[in-house]
Amino acid sequence: MKKIFITGIGTDVGKTVVAAIVTEALEADYWKPIQAGDLATGDAHTIQSLISNTKTTIHPNSYALQTPMSPHAAAKIDGITIKLSKIQTPKTKNNLVVEGAGGLLVPLNNKDTIADLIEPNDKVIVVSRHYLGSINHTLMTIKLLQDKGLHPTVIFNGAAHESTESIIQQMVGVTVLGRIDEEPYFDKNVVGEYAEKFKEKLKAL
Repeated sequence: MKKIFITGIGTDVGKTVVAAIVTEALEADYWKPIQAGDLATGDAHTIQSLISNTKTTIHPNSYALQTPMSPHAAAKIDGITIKLSKIQTPKTKNNLVVEGAGGLLVPLNNKDTIADLIEPNDKVIVVSRHYLGSINHTLMTIKLLQDKGLHPTVIFNGAAHESTESIIQQMVGVTVLGRIDEEPYFDKNVVGEYAEKFKEKLKAL
């Protein structure tokens, strides 16, 4: 089983769309350990609406929190404390796509962050999107992962920005899997096209 962890350089950079593309490309299972807010229409529902294959199993969240906030704060409102010991990887013989929440240092409790959900053998894909400050956020994310002994790859999402992408590759020597363009919308057909485009590189991870 190959486990692929999808993280982003922040919020709203396109993690869920990338997770849908990777899930579809590999006909993998999907799991979002922690969902904060939007429980009726959250990321798992989005994934289900964007994939076409019949092999994917979407596994339930370990924590489904009511408020769209940082997990530690949402959990406090719900009167609970998030514990890493209760976040157990689903048992499956299929490849598994895991989607984080926000960026790597989003707190889960007073000690642990999203980064602590990533295991040593995970294949990590960093989703980067250009905006003022995104170089810093991307480099910090990649460096943190590299310091943990991981070898992340990158998918750029949105309009191309050559100087941004070039300096990121030069400074941290990261492999770029490709780009998702600024599409007017994403549906099963669009996700399927990108899945086919990324399939071979994802299989080689």
